[in-house]
Amino acid sequence: MTNHHGKEFLGFLGTGPAIGIPEKAWKWLACPKMKTDELGRPKEAPYGMRKIEAALIDAGYKAAIIDPDYIGKYLPHAKALMFSHHDYFAFGPPSSTWWGITKKEPVNYKSFQELIHKPEIKQAKQRGMKIIAGGPSVWQWLWRTDMIEEVGLDTLVDGEADTYIVKIAEMIMNNEPLPKYVYIGAEEAPSVDEIPEIKGASVNGLIEIMRGCARSCRFCSVTLRPTRYYPLEKIERELQVNVKNGVRHGVIHSDDVLFYGAVGIYPRPEPLIKLHKLVKKYYKSIAWSHASLAAIRYSEEKYGLISKITEIVYEDGHQNYLGVEVGIETGSSRLAKEIMPAKSAPYKVDEYPETVEEAFKIMHDHNIIPAGTMIVGLPEETEDDVYKTIELVDNLRSYRSILVPMFFVPMGYFKNKDWFTKVKLNEAHIELYKKVFWHDVYWAEDILDKFYLKSPVYMPVKWTLKLFLRVAKKQMKKVEAQLEGYLRK
Repeated sequence: MTNHHGKEFLGFLGTGPAIGIPEKAWKWLACPKMKTDELGRPKEAPYGMRKIEAALIDAGYKAAIIDPDYIGKYLPHAKALMFSHHDYFAFGPPSSTWWGITKKEPVNYKSFQELIHKPEIKQAKQRGMKIIAGGPSVWQWLWRTDMIEEVGLDTLVDGEADTYIVKIAEMIMNNEPLPKYVYIGAEEAPSVDEIPEIKGASVNGLIEIMRGCARSCRFCSVTLRPTRYYPLEKIERELQVNVKNGVRHGVIHSDDVLFYGAVGIYPRPEPLIKLHKLVKKYYKSIAWSHASLAAIRYSEEKYGLISKITEIVYEDGHQNYLGVEVGIETGSSRLAKEIMPAKSAPYKVDEYPETVEEAFKIMHDHNIIPAGTMIVGLPEETEDDVYKTIELVDNLRSYRSILVPMFFVPMGYFKNKDWFTKVKLNEAHIELYKKVFWHDVYWAEDILDKFYLKSPVYMPVKWTLKLFLRVAKKQMKKVEAQLEGYLRK
């Protein structure tokens, strides 16, 4: 339960093991404890959990998000304990990559193991309390059925549970048998009007503006959901909840922010300009959770929209950069055509590397700092595809960014595929990780000097990160040797 010092993208470190510094220091750096009130309710909580909390409260149930350190006082009387997690067993792309390379358990995995093995949870379960698991990584329990039995999990809820969670609560209160597994597909997904509005502050002021994505990439589970746009009035009410609770900096969340109010895959200026003016009315600074590179390129080339939006974001002087996560995935046009043919639209998929580079140039020119994720080990990947990605990394060296290559994890239409963590890294993968390392170290130092953690209150965090980068550079030869050793195994 953390807000990563108010810096959402520091959360990437929370998916890894402690490297070069003690684990306590690593956790302080990546995921410090959240402040709570006298009842153990966190000042900010993950947005998805806030939705479930709101749905239950709206239905008349006594429900609350409680920090794990405080749940012991509630368990003797609780009817149900509900878990949500971004990465229950560290199978997610960042965690599995860290774990695969370092052979060390990530701190998010270790923390969840400590939680579910609390003796007071076992005692409450024996008394008859139900245990429910949901959230974006609920699929991971299906890979760890041993843990289902060990924890005594009653129900897995997979999908958008905004309305279905009330049915679960009714069944619990009526002592009815619960389903072991529930999948909420597109036909059962809640409409915009059925999606509840949060009652308490969300982590880092994250506010959802829409659900779904029209790109239909085969590796992504988001494409299985219908597209729905929140009206500005609904967005504003949730902004007001955060501001009322003292949160004045936030993240606009969508699987592609530039798709808000779009016609298919074509962004439209009017809804996006209205959206950003509304958000900046409440928040001093903002970030985007995600944006597609093709939409960034198209928006700027067609409408000069990136220029217009950043002018709105920067004009009050409270921020001078905008952070965002973007999915590069691959530098291979051939592979892009196989797994994400619409990722480059409206540009030709054969031009995908060019689209990536053009979008990075646009972001660099407008002080937008991307965390660019890449997928390593896709089922159709060849060695030549990896070298194409290496070539793209070379071409991106001039653009301020952090690149994040991650092992393939079977999601979306790839759920039945074998997992890449069972596959050995080859020479091309080793070369890719080397290239990315030096790219990231170079730009991380620039970002820390010019943009990130500028306030004096962040100086301890900033200097710790700088120390980490200095040590990382000195240890690069050891890292390369470890990767080479991994290759030989």
